[in-house]
Amino acid sequence: MLNMGGPSTVAETHDFLKNLFSDGDLIPLPFQKQLAPWIARRRTPQIEQQYEDIGGGSPILHYTQVQGEGMAKLLDELHPETAPHKAYVAFRYARPLTEETARQLKADGVTRAIAFTQYPQYSCSTTGSSLNELFKRGKAGELGQLEWSVIDRWGTHPGFIEAVAQNIEAALSKFPESTRSETVLLFSAHSLPMSVVNRGDPYVLEVSASVAAVMQRLGHSNPYRLVWQSQVGPSAWMGMQTGDALKGLARQGKKQVVLVPIAFTSDHIETLYELDLEYAKEAREHGVEVHRAESLNDSPVFIRALADIAAQHLRDLAAGKGPVSVQLGLRCPGCTNATCGQQKAWFARGGR
Repeated sequence: MLNMGGPSTVAETHDFLKNLFSDGDLIPLPFQKQLAPWIARRRTPQIEQQYEDIGGGSPILHYTQVQGEGMAKLLDELHPETAPHKAYVAFRYARPLTEETARQLKADGVTRAIAFTQYPQYSCSTTGSSLNELFKRGKAGELGQLEWSVIDRWGTHPGFIEAVAQNIEAALSKFPESTRSETVLLFSAHSLPMSVVNRGDPYVLEVSASVAAVMQRLGHSNPYRLVWQSQVGPSAWMGMQTGDALKGLARQGKKQVVLVPIAFTSDHIETLYELDLEYAKEAREHGVEVHRAESLNDSPVFIRALADIAAQHLRDLAAGKGPVSVQLGLRCPGCTNATCGQQKAWFARGGR
């Protein structure tokens, strides 16, 4: 289960930030090796305080483990031919890091593995970065004799869409029935640098497809917009920013908003701090009542969706469809990352 992760304790914040800013796939920086540690040191006190404010650390590991255990149990029933199934967590920037999970896979004698992204929508900077890291570990011999396949995107899977829609309906129910249909649904996703968008990264398109599918499931009951959060640094990023959109809606006299995290599978700092404590507070100061749709966390509907996705993947493999999707094989038209091409070819060969 591949994801960015988050520090489980406040003390892990600096290492998390250093790993994050060192990843050129996620945040391209000039002089990255020198600049990343400096940015991490500078930002650590502020981010440590934010983790203190949300309870002393990120819950993303806890929820990923809950989701993984639930998925594996259901998968034993849905696809008994490949049972028993076990979920491993491989975070990109926090423990358990990919290298730790690689050692565990090897120690456990695992011979068959699925790299299952927990980013519903594909980006070279998220799923691509995690796959690049796995590829590097595999080429270095750290994974043993593993046969690999990849689940690389699933942002329009009916189970995922249903889980998100149910959480939106629960948030909408907190508004008076007489004005509920006037409530604006503000879908918020982690932004991307425009340098990544402009080289042909599919993330913006795929997030948009998720939003469209959710709105179709809701019967287009409410007005909505897709906005972007978590911009870092002075360069141009995908907009408009979530905070600015809330202020803009307030100026237009919109008094009711549901914030919807659409690219996250569990609570972490972007939901618990940015959405709940920062953006929602600002909106209320501007006279807007805000409720957030809950993250997917331990949703039974979502956990079954994960199991369904994995089971279908295993059935496709048995039918000879190959270890990777057709879409994974296509590099961004503007790609300049040689590792990306090598990684895609490696996974297409089953990690050989």
